[in-house]
Amino acid sequence: MSIATRLIKPTIVDLIFGPSWAASVIFVAAGAGFTALAAQFVVPLYPVPITGQTLAVMIVGLSLGATRAALAMTLYALLGVVGLPVFSDSSGGLEVLTGTGGGYIVGYILGAWIMGALAERHWDRRFWKAVAAAAIGTAAIYAAGLIGLARALTSMGRDYTTTSLLDIGVTPFLVGAAVKVIVAATLLSYAWKKAAQHDPQAAEQR
Repeated sequence: MSIATRLIKPTIVDLIFGPSWAASVIFVAAGAGFTALAAQFVVPLYPVPITGQTLAVMIVGLSLGATRAALAMTLYALLGVVGLPVFSDSSGGLEVLTGTGGGYIVGYILGAWIMGALAERHWDRRFWKAVAAAAIGTAAIYAAGLIGLARALTSMGRDYTTTSLLDIGVTPFLVGAAVKVIVAATLLSYAWKKAAQHDPQAAEQR
C-alpha cells in the first residue's frame, strides 16, 4: 500500500470526479474557498458570531475524507493568518485566530478530520450515520472553540464560569448547528444514493 493510498482514501468526490492527485489539490483549495465564502454569512453575536462556516466544514469533511478535509481547513486558517479576508466579516490576521473565535477556527481542522475519517468508514452514505458523523465533528469544533474562548477571555481579564462559557460559546449555536447537520447529512446521503443508482458497482467498491 502506497503512502498516497494511506493518506487519501476514496470518498464521494472521487466517485463523481475521478481520483487523482491533481483533483485532490483542487478539492483542498475548493474546500478552503468554500469555507471562506460561508464565513461571510454572519449573524452578529458577541463574543462569537454565528456564521455559515460550520456547515462548510461538515460538507468538506464528509465529502473529502480526513486528510484532504484537514488540509483544506489548515489552508483556510493559514490564508486568514497571513491577512487575507477569509474569516467572518471579511476579516483576517493573526489577531482573529488569537481572539474569542480563534479556537473554533482551529477546531475546524480537527472537526473536518473527524468527519472525514468517519466518511471514509462509510458513515456518509446513510442519513442517520451522516448525522452522527457531522454531530461528532461539530462537538470537536465546539470543544476547541471553548478552549480558545476561555484563553481569550482570560487574556482580556474577563472572569467566567464553565456555565457562562457554555452560555456564550455553545448554547447560541445549537439550533443552527442542528439545522446544518441535517442539511449536510441530507446532501451527502442523497449524493451517495444518486451515485449508487448511476453506477452501483463503483459505489459499492468505495
